[in-house]
Amino acid sequence: MAKRDFYEVLGVQKGADDAALKSAYRKLAMQHHPDRNPGNHEAEAKFKEINEAYDTLKDGQKRAAYDRFGHAAFENGGRPGAGGFGPEFTSSMSDIFDDIFGDFMGGGQRRGGGGAAKLRGSDLRYNLEISLEESFEGRTVEIDVPTLVGCTTCDGSGAKPGTGTHTCRQCNGHGKVRAAQGFFTIERTCPVCQGRGQMMDQPCTDCGGQGRRQENRKLSVDIPKGIEDGTRIRLANEGEAGLRGGPPGDLYIFISIRPHDLFQRDGADLYARIPIAMTTAALGGEFEVPTLDAARAKVKVAAGTQPGQRVRLKGKGMPVLRSKDIGDLYVQLDIETPQALSRRQRELLEEFAKLETEENSPTSGGFFTKLKKMFEA
Repeated sequence: MAKRDFYEVLGVQKGADDAALKSAYRKLAMQHHPDRNPGNHEAEAKFKEINEAYDTLKDGQKRAAYDRFGHAAFENGGRPGAGGFGPEFTSSMSDIFDDIFGDFMGGGQRRGGGGAAKLRGSDLRYNLEISLEESFEGRTVEIDVPTLVGCTTCDGSGAKPGTGTHTCRQCNGHGKVRAAQGFFTIERTCPVCQGRGQMMDQPCTDCGGQGRRQENRKLSVDIPKGIEDGTRIRLANEGEAGLRGGPPGDLYIFISIRPHDLFQRDGADLYARIPIAMTTAALGGEFEVPTLDAARAKVKVAAGTQPGQRVRLKGKGMPVLRSKDIGDLYVQLDIETPQALSRRQRELLEEFAKLETEENSPTSGGFFTKLKKMFEA
C-alpha cells in the first residue's frame, strides 16, 4: 500500500513553519496515542504514521530531501521510524513533553550539558512614587535596589579560584537524566549538578558556589516629562545576576503618582475645583490659580456664571509623553452660598429677592412655574 503524503498525514500545508508542524503533531499524537486507545490497532498504526511524518518534517535536512524526492529519499534502509518506536520516536515525543512541561522543569529553558547551566537572572520590580510636579517637569532620581550581583571573587563561576571541575557522575556530563515510566521515557534536569553536567571541586567561599551575592545597588532612573501613573520603565540587564555567570535579568520600575492637593489628572488634561463667592458668580470677576510650571494663570468669571461651569485654560495641563503637545487645565467653578449674614446683608438680600424676576433666575423660575401648573391641574 502506497504511503500517504507526510503533509497530508499531519494536516498541514507544504510551507507550514515549525510551530504549525509541532502544533499539528501534538494534537494528532494525543488523539491517537495507544494509551488512549488500548487494543485499537488502527489507532496504533495511525500513531506510527504520524510519528514518522513529524520526525521527517521537523528535521530541516530530511524535510528538504522529502520535498525534493518524496518517500524515495528514505528507501533502502533509510526510512525514518522503521521497525516501530525507535530513538526517533523518543526524540519526537520529547518535543511534546518540553512543550507541555517545560515551564515546570527548568522555567521553559532547555538545558544541555556543560555550558547550559548559566541561567538568566530573575527580573526585578521596583515601585517608585513621584509627585505630579515631578511628572510635569521630568527628572532623574536615584534608587537603592537590593539585588544579586555577580561574585567578584570567582568572577561569577561559582568555583573557588584555583580549583577545577569534574564530570557529574549522576548524568555522566549530559545535564539530564532519564527515567522509564511505562510506555514513556521521561527526561529531566539532573538533580545533582542542576543541569550543568559538571561539578565544582570546591565552591567559592564568598558566594557558596552560586556565582552571585546579595548587594544593594544605587541606580539612576530618568523620569520623562508627562509620564503617567502606572507606567512601567524597563532597565535592561539591571535585574538579578544570572546563576554561575549567566546573563542578568531586567529591572522594571513601576511609576505611581501621589494625589495632588489641587489638581486631578486625566491623561494630559488637569482639572481643578475652585469655590467662588455668589456675588462673583453673579457680577463677574477674575482670580488667579497656580500652575505646575510654578507660574500663575488668570481665570475670568463671566457674569451670571452657574454652579459647575468650567473655564478652559489652554496649554496649562500636562506635557504629552515623548511629544511637544501640552494638555489643558479645566477650572470648575463651585458657587458658595453666603453664610452668617449680618443684619444689613440680610436686609439687602431680602430687598433683592423682592425685586427678583424670572429673568434673573430662569432655570429655577421656570421650574417652579411648571410645578405650580401641575398642582393646579
